[in-house]
Amino acid sequence: MLWNLKKPVMPNLRKNNNMGSLLQDKTMNGSDVFWLDALRQQGRDTFVATGLPTSKTEAWKYTKLRALTVDDFELPEEQEHICHCDCHTRHDNCSCSCHNYELPFDAYCFRFRNGYFCPPHPRLPQGVEVMTLLEAVHIYEEPKSKLGKLVDLKKYPFAALNTAYLEEGLFILIHKNTILDKPLFIDIHTNSGNKNLFYNLRNLIIVENGAKAEIIEYFHYQGEEKSRYFVNVVNEIYVGREACLNHYKLQKDAFKSCHIALNLVQVKSYGQYSNLCVQEGADIGRNEVTVKLQEPEAVAKVNAAYKMSGWATLDTTTDIQHLCAHTRSKQLVKGVVDGDAKGVFQGRIHIAEGAQQTEGYQLHQALLLSDRAEIDVKPELEIFADDVKCSHGAASGELNEEQLFYMRSRGIDAETARRILVEAFLDDVLQQADSETIRTWLKEQI
Repeated sequence: MLWNLKKPVMPNLRKNNNMGSLLQDKTMNGSDVFWLDALRQQGRDTFVATGLPTSKTEAWKYTKLRALTVDDFELPEEQEHICHCDCHTRHDNCSCSCHNYELPFDAYCFRFRNGYFCPPHPRLPQGVEVMTLLEAVHIYEEPKSKLGKLVDLKKYPFAALNTAYLEEGLFILIHKNTILDKPLFIDIHTNSGNKNLFYNLRNLIIVENGAKAEIIEYFHYQGEEKSRYFVNVVNEIYVGREACLNHYKLQKDAFKSCHIALNLVQVKSYGQYSNLCVQEGADIGRNEVTVKLQEPEAVAKVNAAYKMSGWATLDTTTDIQHLCAHTRSKQLVKGVVDGDAKGVFQGRIHIAEGAQQTEGYQLHQALLLSDRAEIDVKPELEIFADDVKCSHGAASGELNEEQLFYMRSRGIDAETARRILVEAFLDDVLQQADSETIRTWLKEQI
């Protein structure tokens, strides 16, 4: 589908909505699917109407988006069988480090380069279906019935933008009572060269009743530390009854990049969704998780660790919605902020009317390693039931001078002592990983 945007209109849209060059003409695959075409158009129309969030947008008041108002964004070109690194060879012959990243554990690996899926496709066990989203649109009914159903486009402007470009991403279906023997590893690599690349990924993940799976997203880059690019990701996740999904994310983008991700999750009775996000790098990095606990005994665990310096802003935003009685949630978020960087945590727990005997806990803690570092925290409890157990807390401070002195007195140099204390501080979050091998890998990465 070719969006025919009249040339006189686009400059006015950019000026009025401060959208930079985020909306562009693009020929989209899958234009023969009417409902998909209509969904894309809905996303585009909504983003044109809302534009980028500003400092007056409550959900974004702590995270300034100046880096996204520029006019030099470029959409990557699709090259199906060519590696998007400097070697310019076929994917199956590529020997560069960006394509053959070695994991210290077994996993089913799926790779994206500059926003495009890269074959080959791993052989999967029975009961597990993974394919590109556009392939699934032509094969399964689930994309039509579930894609976009968890997204309020007016509330999430970047999800509207993502929907306008809805094309690349994965469809993951874990069939009923299937227990996946090793994780699904999604490797998202960017090599922008001298371009300010912009791409969108949309994943639809369905874990049916009684199924169990682990999914890992790994965002990384190749090239200059100050590479400029923008990655916009939306995950729509459905967790069935008595199902379990452990969802891990490691974000290590370039120093001047922008990374915005939205995870929208629905959990049914006795189902459990666990999210652990580790953020490091990026000029602007926002990881947002919204979980709807829709039926009794549904559980959500949302944890995050972030580490930053320079002038970065890393934003962790959560919204846990207890929509039924006997549901539980727990959140632990810790951050380490150095230099002129800013950490943001916005955490909301909503207890709906009638959601009695609900438990919801939330805690954010941060270490400030310089006088210029900043933390903005906004915890929220919204309770419309009277038989609940809920708490939220937030604290920030500096490294313990007594602990530093003790370690120095034992012959440990200042830099090593400082590193040990930082690692110990973040370890509480990393311990939330159910898998020891994944936990060890995450520790090594940060």
